[in-house]
Amino acid sequence: MLEAAQQNATPHSQAQPPRLMDRVRECLQVNHYALSTERTYCHWIKRYIIHHGKRHPSEMGAAEVEQFLTHLATADNVSAKTQNQAMHAVLYLYKRVLGVDLPWLDGITRARESKRIPVVLTIRETQALLRHTHGTAGTIIKLLYGTGMRLTEGLRLRIKDLDIERREIIVRAGKGDKDRVTMIPASLIDELHDHIAARRVMHDTDLATGHADVELPFAIERKYPQAGKQWAWQYIFAAPTYSADPRTGVYRRHHVGEWVIQRAVKAAARKAGICKLVHPHTLRHSFATHLLEQGADIRTVQELLGHSDVKTTMIYTHVLNRGGRGTVSPLDRIMS
Repeated sequence: MLEAAQQNATPHSQAQPPRLMDRVRECLQVNHYALSTERTYCHWIKRYIIHHGKRHPSEMGAAEVEQFLTHLATADNVSAKTQNQAMHAVLYLYKRVLGVDLPWLDGITRARESKRIPVVLTIRETQALLRHTHGTAGTIIKLLYGTGMRLTEGLRLRIKDLDIERREIIVRAGKGDKDRVTMIPASLIDELHDHIAARRVMHDTDLATGHADVELPFAIERKYPQAGKQWAWQYIFAAPTYSADPRTGVYRRHHVGEWVIQRAVKAAARKAGICKLVHPHTLRHSFATHLLEQGADIRTVQELLGHSDVKTTMIYTHVLNRGGRGTVSPLDRIMS
């Protein structure tokens, strides 16, 4: 009787193996990939599987990967950046999730790599744009231009990352999971003091209502269960309302959404009459270019931006206000 019951229970008691995409997400999270990267990788892995008639990736290999990436370049006409993004996602699936090392993919038709000059605002345009910013979004926009931080780096700043007395910001886990130090603009000191004072009042209210918990990086939450309620770990630029964490579903206060700043920058550029495609990353390009125009050393700019290779920073030498690499136009010679 007992044996029969155990036999009947066996199929139901055995845990089902996790689905492939669940394994992918778990692997990405264990390796501390950003949520945006997780979504991008999952998108391309699904595209790869659907492209091959929903066959399981373990039944495919280098030939199918090459065919998919070539199709993106030839049929879908994607950019080189997009094709590389798809390639990294699929290779991550094989190497990290399935434990399969694919041979070097020599048979791929590469998308043509375009060399684009970044959009840069002039000093006058930057001043006009900043005059049309206000509130918390305005403070963030000024800080992005004044420090050269990426949008996500600025939004993820925590109280402990600011040293106003030393006028320093520690940018934690930037691109490539690297920390770096950048400056706090002197013109923003008073504005940041006022913002942090108002942020402290918000935090005290959250403590009183039991909503002071904040997302913590890596394993800190397990090591220090109360750290999420501490003032030092709070986001400087907190959202005005609570929201559910997209990964855990926990309801708490997050940082200001990227879309808030993206819309604010576009609105300010429109009001300022700037006829360029302006977005938050344009402020980073402008920061680097204006520093070089002021005579800053390119190695200093490289460190402030967090570039691994100075060649990446060199792009800004091509957009300095010296058309034709400083060459004087022959028209200027005969008209002077």
